[in-house]
Amino acid sequence: METVTDVRFLHLPLFCAERAWYYAMQLKSEANTEQRKKFHTLAKIKKAVTYAEELAELCKSPKCDAQTQLESQAYLSWIQAGMYFEQEVWDKAMKLYTQAKTIYEKLASAFTEDSQALYLQMVDEVSPNIRYCAYNIGDESAIAELKEMRRKGGEDQLTSHLDDLLSQTREKQTATLSEVTWLGRSVPVKSEPVRVFLLNVQESTKEIESTEGIDGKISIYESLLKQCIDAQQIMRDSLSDDANFKASQRGQAIEGKISNQHYLHSYLMYIRLSKTVDRNLLLIEKLKQYLPGKSIPEGHKITKPQDLVRLYDIIIQNLNEIPNLQGVETDLSEETAVKSTSYKAFRSYYIAQSFLAAKKWTETIALYERVLKHASQALKGCKKLKNLSKQEISSIEELVNRVNGEKYSCHANSILDLETVAEPVADISLIKKKPLIDRFDDYIEDKSVTTKKPNLVSFPPDFEPIPCRPLFFDLALNHVDFPSIESKMEQKKSGGLTGMVKGWLWGGGKK
Repeated sequence: METVTDVRFLHLPLFCAERAWYYAMQLKSEANTEQRKKFHTLAKIKKAVTYAEELAELCKSPKCDAQTQLESQAYLSWIQAGMYFEQEVWDKAMKLYTQAKTIYEKLASAFTEDSQALYLQMVDEVSPNIRYCAYNIGDESAIAELKEMRRKGGEDQLTSHLDDLLSQTREKQTATLSEVTWLGRSVPVKSEPVRVFLLNVQESTKEIESTEGIDGKISIYESLLKQCIDAQQIMRDSLSDDANFKASQRGQAIEGKISNQHYLHSYLMYIRLSKTVDRNLLLIEKLKQYLPGKSIPEGHKITKPQDLVRLYDIIIQNLNEIPNLQGVETDLSEETAVKSTSYKAFRSYYIAQSFLAAKKWTETIALYERVLKHASQALKGCKKLKNLSKQEISSIEELVNRVNGEKYSCHANSILDLETVAEPVADISLIKKKPLIDRFDDYIEDKSVTTKKPNLVSFPPDFEPIPCRPLFFDLALNHVDFPSIESKMEQKKSGGLTGMVKGWLWGGGKK
């Protein structure tokens, strides 16, 4: 302790403990598929405990204040409790977790709000572990408290931690779930993680109904879909030697009845698709609260109609995949077709809203007609099906009434827009195109004159016609009679020939 002369002496064991602890958490997440990593996980946690003990010993130095000493003691209790928690020594883990929680509560009450938030966060993280230890010791009421914490939670790290604790609790209940029945066919469930997931699916309905707020319900669906992906991966690994499953993955046709495990994989895929649809419907319900024209709280982003269109596209795609699942003997195409048609009506409606915002009246009216077409087909299909809820049917009927009113309103706006704009716009648009120097006699309110690039003059200036240089033509030349020079031309010819002969002769004489 006397060697502690710098704060970095405390940083070294703290960083080593954190590194060992979170490496252990990574190994723990991978231990679901590789069992040997469980032993490696426990070894890393024990190493983190060793470093935490060194840190607590160094913090006993008189150079460390009381706050640092208490924090190191709480940190050591939390790390040690995590080790006993993994070893399933519930009484010791509960005792140490309670000790850490008590220290953090005392620290939170002694400091300002900024530091208080960090300590209270640790209290919230430790509390579910205490209740889970109490449940394993024998307190049956603890599981109800864990579920209540989960319902109140949002989408954060604590919620994920609660999901893990609840999954571990349900592992003890999987012995009662030996088979599952879907569409009249019962298949055995051999894999333990798949049993846990199916138990979560059964209990998720009650949890969603009792959860207040859309965000909490979406969080439950998100957690359920993550577990479904893990369960599907386990089933795919177990079906690696199944010829029919390999053929279906390649898109080939399958003859005969598929195996029980293959059928269970199709059931998990059906759960994933249906839960994704339910999750997206909740997202749509949440986004509708922030559409233009509604009172939007400060800090929230305004929802565009295109955002809802994308979600409806995903819903329609998921519904179209359900009838193509392998081994589905009962025809689900009629039910999914009715639901898909109803969602196509909502999708077309929000596409129309995006065109309406741009004042494209013709496209908007055409899309309204498509909405009415899809809605009428969906209502006809709802009469044949008995398993659709009244809420779904009433939402389609409400959409039809809304579109009938908005369609005529859009038609009226298109006529008014044409009458008020068509006459003056033609003249004004032509005048505005002229530069200001050419329209001094025409008064219009042109806001472009006060902008940074006003249309004042034409630059570079346009070409203007100018007179060209004159061309002179001698017109009298064609009317002048010149004298004949034929006689002079003949004399010139004779003289030339004689001179040439004489020259030749004289030249020869000289030689």
